[in-house]
Amino acid sequence: MPRTRSLFPKDATVDDLLNQLGGISPRRVRMNPPPGTATERDVLNILDHENRLCELVDGTLVEKPMGVLESCLAGDILWFLKSFVEEHDLGILTAPDGTLRLMQGLVRMPDVAFISWNQLPTRKYPNEPIASLIPDLAVEVLSESNTRGEMERKLKEYFLTGTQLAWIVDPIQRTVDVHTAPDQFVRLKEGDVLDGGTLLPGFRLPLERLFARVEKPQRRRRRRSNPNEPEA
Repeated sequence: MPRTRSLFPKDATVDDLLNQLGGISPRRVRMNPPPGTATERDVLNILDHENRLCELVDGTLVEKPMGVLESCLAGDILWFLKSFVEEHDLGILTAPDGTLRLMQGLVRMPDVAFISWNQLPTRKYPNEPIASLIPDLAVEVLSESNTRGEMERKLKEYFLTGTQLAWIVDPIQRTVDVHTAPDQFVRLKEGDVLDGGTLLPGFRLPLERLFARVEKPQRRRRRRSNPNEPEA
């Protein structure tokens, strides 16, 4: 079966591609199939045969970076949310490998997603490999390779397709940006409490508890120009 035509113009450059994807590193872009021609089938093939997570954006496979720290935090958030969601019978939750079709040709994998029963009238888990479901709550745990442009694009996609709430978790800064729109958010710091707003009323998670096992970055000592100067 012939592959579809590329979504990019013939004179497009690699720089154009990376900028369109949010200024990400070229190391995250798969070149086979050629950018602009990838399909959902390619997403599933790589997951099945290489066990690697790739999102589908503008016909391009973009590897989803996730280290142990991000995985642990996503798992913790999933656990906290699942206890609450199941207790109140509100919907389902997906993990970082949950493939969601936000629109035709756009497949994202939020680190955690809450999907209410409103989208699943049978109240059963979807059985298709890529589900046409929109996260009512999308959670992204930042990795070093995530860029501001990439996250801005993701937020626009989420809210455009129906997301009501998004949490951007920064394990290094130990903050959570609570978005109710792509450009409307409140930044929570340690000492604050993350809540579910009107989407998940009653859910509360102190950030001190969320970040309790995240090691704080070490303060770098200022180099002394005078050996007799006391240390900072």
